[in-house]
Amino acid sequence: MTRLFRGAFIVWVLLRYGLDELVLSSLKSPLLRRLARVVSFGRNLQAPRGQRIRQALESLGPIFVKFGQVLSTRRDLMPVDIADELALLQDRVPPFPNDVAVGIIEKAFKKKIGDIFVSFEQQPVASASIAQVHFAVLKDRQGQHRDVAVKVLRPGMLSVIDKDLDLMRMMAGWLESLSTDGRRLKPREVVAEFDKYLHDELDLVREASSAAQLRRNMADLELVLIPEMFWDYCMPDVMVMERMTGIPINQIDRLRAAGVDIPKLARDGVTIFFTQVFRDGFFHADMHPGNIQVSVNPATFGRYISLDFGIVGTLTEIDKEYLAQNFTAFFRRDYKRVAELHIESGWVPASTRVDELESAIRSVCEPYFDRPLKEISLGMVLMRLFQTSRRFHVEIQPQLVLLQKTLLNIEGLGRQLDPELDLWATAKPFLEKWMMNQIGPKKLLDELRNEGPRYAKLLPELPRLLFDFLQNNSRGRGAELQALLAEQKKTNRLLSAIVYGGVGFVLGLLVMQLMVRIRLF
Repeated sequence: MTRLFRGAFIVWVLLRYGLDELVLSSLKSPLLRRLARVVSFGRNLQAPRGQRIRQALESLGPIFVKFGQVLSTRRDLMPVDIADELALLQDRVPPFPNDVAVGIIEKAFKKKIGDIFVSFEQQPVASASIAQVHFAVLKDRQGQHRDVAVKVLRPGMLSVIDKDLDLMRMMAGWLESLSTDGRRLKPREVVAEFDKYLHDELDLVREASSAAQLRRNMADLELVLIPEMFWDYCMPDVMVMERMTGIPINQIDRLRAAGVDIPKLARDGVTIFFTQVFRDGFFHADMHPGNIQVSVNPATFGRYISLDFGIVGTLTEIDKEYLAQNFTAFFRRDYKRVAELHIESGWVPASTRVDELESAIRSVCEPYFDRPLKEISLGMVLMRLFQTSRRFHVEIQPQLVLLQKTLLNIEGLGRQLDPELDLWATAKPFLEKWMMNQIGPKKLLDELRNEGPRYAKLLPELPRLLFDFLQNNSRGRGAELQALLAEQKKTNRLLSAIVYGGVGFVLGLLVMQLMVRIRLF
């Protein structure tokens, strides 16, 4: 019943904001159109369509807001008026009351707000689907005043998300049952991955730990700034971090006026993404414009500022290796190798013909090479690849769903920053260098360096371990020989009994025959 009511509410919201007019504008049935108007009685369709879509997504909750955030970066797929309105979902979701935020903070730290912060701005500086952020001044343990940002989780989020996820699980089950592609798409596994990441986002301590990991990983790259976490003030529903100041990355005119090199910024974004994915296997998976700023501080001028680490993605070494090899082969236009890798990884059935898969991949990818980003729609490429995957029964990899989402975000950002950016040419040198590091002498030296402490401890013990092994082995063999000899003795005794018994039986028969003959004579 809960699912039924939630589904009915979703339909009502869509009708309430007139989205049926957008989706079903070509519907000819006057009865259905009249029924939609009756169900959503009192709706006002005077507002622009983009505003109505945004308000509908806000009414439906955080999952739908995140969907709108992704769409806002795809200006090649969305009309400008809708994309502009959906961009407001990135950090301008209506905030919850200030007194509620203060109450959550005081409950988390068991102190009055004035005992925690020197000053606290009641008006949030940003409000998103999961939490909102307030600026404050914190007095740290050394007595210094630090400018901080305080992130407060929206109340009641868990129940709302659980209801939507429950509905999505039901729809995933329907998809598997009703669609011929259902099992191949693995909708249940994809929803399970989404479930995991959303629940992780509701734990701000986990988010703080992810931010700290990214900060360590990116320290030597000197292209991105990540705020420091104040661990004494991080709780599951409140997180205090270093305050970062910069220009939002989607305000291109302000960036140019400040003297930021926009084409370099676009290239740096590609480098940051591929470094996080292929070098570290740990990447920021919510990179919409509301979470990214650019520093104009003289000491860090032109660097990215990453915010909001509620959703991060991870890749195993196997995932990284196959993805890097696929990308490298793709950039070299070695479509045969791409096809072979798909078969080797088990993403397509082993019986797939390499030449047929190679030809299909070539037909999708070849038209987009040597073109600037403004002439490429990665969304269209992925759509065509999806059609190809259906033909060859490619299994969707749920652990890569976040990577695909992030790649679309990166392309959307790159398109806004520098439409002339050659995505392939920018990424190819990085991936080729990464591959050389994976299979070259540097990789061997790194492995030896990592295993060095273990080898240093093991070498002095090696003679004793070898002696113990040989001794135990010889004892084991001695026991085996003793058991074999004992079994052999048993066998010998049995054979002797049989032989002696047989001889005795034969001699008995001969004696009986001899006695019979004596009596006859």
